[in-house]
Amino acid sequence: MSLLHRDGRREPLAELSRFRGEFYSCLTARSDALFELADAVLCGDGPVRSLAELSLVGEHRRGHGGLYAALAQGRLDADRMRQVLASVPLPRAADGRLVLAVDVTCWLRPDAHTSPQRILCHTYGRGKDQHIPVPGWPYSIICALEPGRSSWTAPLDALRLAPGDDTATITARQLRELIERLITAGQWQVGDPEVLVVADAGYDAPRLAHLLRDLPVQVLARMRSDRVLRRAAPPRQPHIMGRPPRHGSEFVFGQPDTWGTPDAESVTDTRLYGTANARCWDRLHPKLTHRSSWAGADGTLPIVEGTVIRLDIDHLPSGATPKPVWLWWSGTDAEAADVDRLWQAYLRRFDIEHTFRLFKQTLGWTSPKIRTPEAGDRWTWLVLAAYTQLRLARPLAADLRRPWEKPAPVERLTPARVRRDFRHIRPKTTCPAGAPKPSRPGPGRPPGRKNTRPTPRHDVHTVRKPDTTKPKTKKPTTPRPRRTG
Repeated sequence: MSLLHRDGRREPLAELSRFRGEFYSCLTARSDALFELADAVLCGDGPVRSLAELSLVGEHRRGHGGLYAALAQGRLDADRMRQVLASVPLPRAADGRLVLAVDVTCWLRPDAHTSPQRILCHTYGRGKDQHIPVPGWPYSIICALEPGRSSWTAPLDALRLAPGDDTATITARQLRELIERLITAGQWQVGDPEVLVVADAGYDAPRLAHLLRDLPVQVLARMRSDRVLRRAAPPRQPHIMGRPPRHGSEFVFGQPDTWGTPDAESVTDTRLYGTANARCWDRLHPKLTHRSSWAGADGTLPIVEGTVIRLDIDHLPSGATPKPVWLWWSGTDAEAADVDRLWQAYLRRFDIEHTFRLFKQTLGWTSPKIRTPEAGDRWTWLVLAAYTQLRLARPLAADLRRPWEKPAPVERLTPARVRRDFRHIRPKTTCPAGAPKPSRPGPGRPPGRKNTRPTPRHDVHTVRKPDTTKPKTKKPTTPRPRRTG
C-alpha cells in the first residue's frame, strides 16, 4: 500500500483535482491563460503586488501581454462557478448547521477616473479615525464559517454592487440563489437544521428575514444600541371600540426600565472575554414605516417578530472598555442553550475579516489597476478560486515555517502558510492548461503618433439625499432612539 493511501491524503488530493478541473471548465475564453494566472497567485513567493510580476512566476508560462489580455478579453461562466463552489465540502457548526456570513468589502479605486460604475465606499480608520468615502467597487461576499477560532472560511459567492442597487434587496436575492444552489447540491436536506445567516449592523435583519421567510433560513444580525422595538399587541378587550392596536409597549435598548424580565439567560466563562452574560427577550419587532427599504411596499406592512439578545462581557483582549452587543434573531422561543449558541456564532462572523485581509494583502485582490468592472469581476472570481484551492489543499500542506515562527499542526495552518507549500502540491493535481503557442507581438502605435482615441472618463456615483428648503436646526446633545425600522 502506498504512503499516499496510508496517510489518508488520496481523498483530499482527488477533491482538489476535481475542483481544478471544474474550475478550468468554467473558463470559456482564454482559459489556459486565466487558469495559469490563478496558479501563479498560489505559487508566487510572497504577497502579490502586481499582475506583471505574476507573469514571472514559473507556473505562468505566458508573457505579461497575454496575462492582461486574458483579464480584459477572457470569459468566465460565473453561474457555473457558483455551482462548483456550492458543491465542494463545506464546514459546519457543532450541530451540523451551515453558518453563512455576509458582508460588503470594497475594492478602492480613488484615482481610476476611466473606470466606470465606481461608488463612494465608506472606509473606517482613515485619517483621524474618520469615516471617509472613497470611490471604488463594493463587493457583497458570502462565506461559510467554521466552528471555533479559525482564520479559515469557505467563500461561496461574490457580487459587485452596481450604482443604484438596494443593498437589502440585492443581498436577499444573493442569499436566496445561494441557498437554492446548496439545496440542489445536497448540502442541505429535509430534516437538517436551518441555515443560519449572520450579518452586521449595516443590514436590515427584519427585512432579510421577511424576504427569506419561505426558505430554511434563520437570520442573526447586530442592531444599533439606539434602536426601539415593540412587543406583541395585547389581546383586545371586550366592548372596546375602534381599530385594534398592532404594536405593544416599547422596548428601548437604552432604557433598562422598559426591558422587563428576560425570557432566557446564559452565563459562560470564556478565556478572552471573561464572564459572558447573554439575556434574551422573545417576540420583539420593529415598527415599520413606508420609508427607506419599505418605501415601495403596498398595503399594511408586516410584523416581523424575533428575539433580542443582549451580550455583556467583562473585558476585551485589547484592554478597551467593552460595550454591550445587541443581536436580533429571526427565531422565537429561544432557550439558554440557543442564546449561548447564537452569540458565539455571531463572534465567528469576524472570521470573514481574516479572509478579506488575505484577499487584499496576500493574494493581491485589490492590487491590479484594472480599468473595466467586468475585468475586475473576472479577477475576483480567480481570487475566490485560488482561495478555495488553498482550503482544499489544507490537509496536504506541510508546515514550511519561517525560523522565527512557531511550529503548528496541520489542522492549525493558516491560509498563508498553506500557500507556501502549494507549489509542491500542484504537480500532483490536475493541470488541464495547455502549453502556450509561439506568437509575435503586434506593432502597436507608431512612435511619435498621438493617441487620437482617448479613454472616456466616468463620474463617481453618489447616493445623496435631495436638498430640502427646511432650515437647519441644531441637533440635540442626546441622540433620540430610533423608534421606526
